[in-house]
Amino acid sequence: MINTILGQKDFIEYLRGKKATLLLALSNTATANIKDITQAGIPGKIYLTPTLDSEFVCTGEVRSLKNIAQTPKGVPTPALISRAVHLLNPFSNIELLNLGLEVKPDVKYFKTYDFNIPPSKSIALDAKIDAQGLFQIATDFGQNFKSDDDYIILGESVPSGTTTALATALALGYECEDMFSSSYKNSPNDIKNDTVKSALKNIKEEDEFFTILSKVSDNMLIFIAGFILGLNNSKKLVLAGGTQMACVLLIVNSILKAMNASFETSNLALCTTKWIYEDENSDIKALLEMLDFDINAYYSDFDFSSSSHPALKLYDEGEAKEGVGAGGCLTYGFLNGLKKDDIIKKVESLLG
Repeated sequence: MINTILGQKDFIEYLRGKKATLLLALSNTATANIKDITQAGIPGKIYLTPTLDSEFVCTGEVRSLKNIAQTPKGVPTPALISRAVHLLNPFSNIELLNLGLEVKPDVKYFKTYDFNIPPSKSIALDAKIDAQGLFQIATDFGQNFKSDDDYIILGESVPSGTTTALATALALGYECEDMFSSSYKNSPNDIKNDTVKSALKNIKEEDEFFTILSKVSDNMLIFIAGFILGLNNSKKLVLAGGTQMACVLLIVNSILKAMNASFETSNLALCTTKWIYEDENSDIKALLEMLDFDINAYYSDFDFSSSSHPALKLYDEGEAKEGVGAGGCLTYGFLNGLKKDDIIKKVESLLG
């Protein structure tokens, strides 16, 4: 039920039956306010998506709005998958990273790390991120992060994150125009491409690395790159996500090249969904093959083919695909003995 994209299966087999902390990186970018650029949430309230996602994964409730986040087509958030896995085989801990939210999650007892980071602006104008300061905060956090579990699963919820990831990777010189996914089955390429072009026009030839990131990236991408380097292979880390997490690794790659430094990645892996791996409009394997360091990458062989719920069928048609750590959570579930049909039934029960 877990297939290898790159690397060896040894890493993932070592984690079989072991305990994990789920970390969720949550952030807003005003890029998501561009009309029709994303469907990751409720129209007019896209900024609430990471807030609602984290509330639901933690508590099974959405508290900052009446209804769970879903696309205009009725595709429910992948937070349902992460929550279902947690109910069937609980994570030891669920912890939240507030990397610039408009509305903080209404949860108690679950540890939330606040860094006083403002939401980023639209990359179409200038994201206006203090990238170097944010990276330093993240590196320090990684160096001091403590967990008693065997490994960390790090997921994200950032609406419009694939657009900012594409702009970031292109700005750093990677040839990846058609490799990033979308929450849409049919990506709004004209809108995304126009936004990315506007972002890239803001970059000047003399701009240094962090100046580029400050203009075209988002808080999550920069923070997780810093966290990875701060953690420095001291703890097993699973990046639970798709092409956005691949972009995080490309940022790490660029930093290492600039520093002429090597990087040990034996404790690092990426886990995503089958929907991302088989997506005809993106190419996560090609993105990961651009790295100058080795990476273990996997996808969970999970779909909703045996479900009769019409909203879940939309996943198999190419909508949504990934988010809120779904791919990594499914991998964790399979490593702990969960069956595909058990997860489907639990997801269906959460939908009511």
